[in-house]
Amino acid sequence: MLTTTKLYDIFHIVNGEHGDPHTVLGMHEIEQDGKKMVTVRAFLPGAKAITVIDQNNKRKKYPMELLHQDGFFEVTIEDREEWFRYQLEYTDYSDHSWKAYDPYSFAPTLSEFDRHLFGAGTHYEIYEKMGGRLMTHGGAKGAAFSVWAPNAKAVSVVGDFNNWDYRRHLMRKLGNSGIWEIFIPGLKEGDKYKFHVVQSGGRHVDKTDPYGLYAELRPNTASVLYPLKRYKWKDRRWMTARKKYDFKTSPMNIYEVHLGSWKRGEENRFLTYVELAEQLVPYAKEMGYTHIEILPVEEHPFDGSWGYQVTGYYAPTSRYGSPDEFKYFIDTCHQNGIGVILDWVPAHFPKDDFGLARFDGTALYEHEDPRMGEHLQWGTYIFNYGRKEVINFLLANALFWVDAYHIDGLRVDAVASMLYLDFCKNDGEWLPNKYGGRENLEAVEFLKHMNSIMAKREPGAVIIAEESTSWEGVTRDAEEGGLGFSLKWNMGWMNDFLFYIKKDPIYRKYHHNKLTFGMAYHYSENFILVLSHDEVVHMKSSMIGKMPGDTWQSFANLRLSYGFMMGHPGKKLLFMGGEFGQYQEWSEARSLDWHLLQYADHQHMQAYVKELNHLYAKESAFWEKDFDPNGFMWIECDDADSSVVSFIRRNKEKELLFVCNFTPVVHKGFRLGVPKEGVYTEIFNSDAERFGGSNVVNEAPMESTTAPCSRCQFSVNVDVPPLGMIILERKASAKIPVKKESTVKNTKKPAAETDLA
Repeated sequence: MLTTTKLYDIFHIVNGEHGDPHTVLGMHEIEQDGKKMVTVRAFLPGAKAITVIDQNNKRKKYPMELLHQDGFFEVTIEDREEWFRYQLEYTDYSDHSWKAYDPYSFAPTLSEFDRHLFGAGTHYEIYEKMGGRLMTHGGAKGAAFSVWAPNAKAVSVVGDFNNWDYRRHLMRKLGNSGIWEIFIPGLKEGDKYKFHVVQSGGRHVDKTDPYGLYAELRPNTASVLYPLKRYKWKDRRWMTARKKYDFKTSPMNIYEVHLGSWKRGEENRFLTYVELAEQLVPYAKEMGYTHIEILPVEEHPFDGSWGYQVTGYYAPTSRYGSPDEFKYFIDTCHQNGIGVILDWVPAHFPKDDFGLARFDGTALYEHEDPRMGEHLQWGTYIFNYGRKEVINFLLANALFWVDAYHIDGLRVDAVASMLYLDFCKNDGEWLPNKYGGRENLEAVEFLKHMNSIMAKREPGAVIIAEESTSWEGVTRDAEEGGLGFSLKWNMGWMNDFLFYIKKDPIYRKYHHNKLTFGMAYHYSENFILVLSHDEVVHMKSSMIGKMPGDTWQSFANLRLSYGFMMGHPGKKLLFMGGEFGQYQEWSEARSLDWHLLQYADHQHMQAYVKELNHLYAKESAFWEKDFDPNGFMWIECDDADSSVVSFIRRNKEKELLFVCNFTPVVHKGFRLGVPKEGVYTEIFNSDAERFGGSNVVNEAPMESTTAPCSRCQFSVNVDVPPLGMIILERKASAKIPVKKESTVKNTKKPAAETDLA
């Protein structure tokens, strides 16, 4: 038989380096000597024989001829003029035979419109098309594969199904899109695969699927085929309500959790997503948290990165189970009234050879110049936010977690590192923008785009910035010149407060402004007050370990800290373990120290946080006007000598008065200004005996007098506990007669009657 195949094509096919294999392999209509016919070519290393079988008339069989000993076959069918549906019957040298559709007989699974939107950076559902996706295509069940690698010489799919032979399933390049594609029939859920890339310089490397939905358990790094939409959700009520959710006027008390170390199973094994749904969710609900924020679960190779060096942006880590089991965890949260926030990391990616780094041999996802493309302090690459395809990858990824996994919000890690070109860099290690400035203009536009499109497509989802600088307008709408985030971590408050609370109480009066300064800028952004994982690692000590004094004083200080934080305007976040006073610093390698709950101090601490959380959720004055200046008023914020602050939280229905004493001095008969006349009742006291306190409480209602005090026209006498926080509520109507009393001119507090130091 006279072959119709060029030796050049045969050579590159059998060597796995052909850039457009579909033009060679498969069935093609040809014309020889004026006669129309078809030719079929196939390549299968190890095949002894291959036969073409007409799918519509299986009696018509056309044996193929071996043209190259590595397994390249061809047949020219002279009695057929047009392409027809067929299968190939393979026989190996052990005389085993099987039939399958030819991968090179299928049309592309990505349309020209898909490729156009991807190139423009606006294909927001590209995660449904790119990567390895199980589907039925052309009447055959299998998997479609596509990957962006514009500068590669050749790309193929390798996996268990082809013995990891990169020559078997070469992909085709779709026009100028830079996307390589193939449909492989017969593949099924659980099949492992990678993309074998012949890079621009000729180097061969196996890459994890950037859009892979599931991955092998580390240290293995292959992607795993998995259905995207099989899970049957049971959270319709939650998702319907989410569309109308207004975070500004709603409670948000977040329990920050690292899933791998919240609790461990026998022999220190990870709990699964299902076990976490059965144990973590009831615990968070019982403790009164409104949300669980989870450190990154996107697939990552190194446990010690805590998930912040991501290699599988679309794959929940297999450490704890399958994607559907992760959905079950989220579903369980929603059915129990708990929102889920996911830590998301668009700021950088690791240099692991199997990941995004130098994907096609060039700086594809990153910048070529290390002054633009590397975070030196982290040893990672920076995304090229000016490249449309990279932007599309990240935009779609943010939407993916909120859409496909019903995630209620994203906490965007390390935003400052994205905003500033000179972030943690010395002179000569960075390049200024086109205006000579240090702002990363492309990253700014990316963040605005992401937040704008999220607000339009996923109403009710919150996007939270971990941004540690004074960048203006982080939570201002993008249309108004801001970045468009919903909320911003208040790192300034956190640093000031921890600096203050770690001081011995005798020195706190010299740093009083650290306690009160946060309100000077509070309304400039929508803030979350955070005591996060970053504050209990790297020799910073645990939360209880930061507290000065003996054991009693340490726990009293910690109760006071949480009480002040809860009363202060802004949403709240506390890292796991802090709620029961764990002594050890957090480690991702072990469980929290739950055994401490056999001791009274830790039991009392946990009970205190639980009751405080439930009070917070119940009383809308805590949160309804977090970002409205009418929701807060200082009663007294200047009494540094006594280290006592008092303030009001209010909404239309109610006012709550907070008094916080940051010294171990008891103030009996403390004169407290109140805004209205009436009878005031203590509704919460951090020093209560049931919390392990000294029980300096106000059991009897307190009737106001007409003696002005601080910023108020009325006042009451209260007993203020040592290192304690109390909350008062006005219970009676304004018609209750008040006592006449002379004006108190000196607002200094009376001397201590008891000193528990």
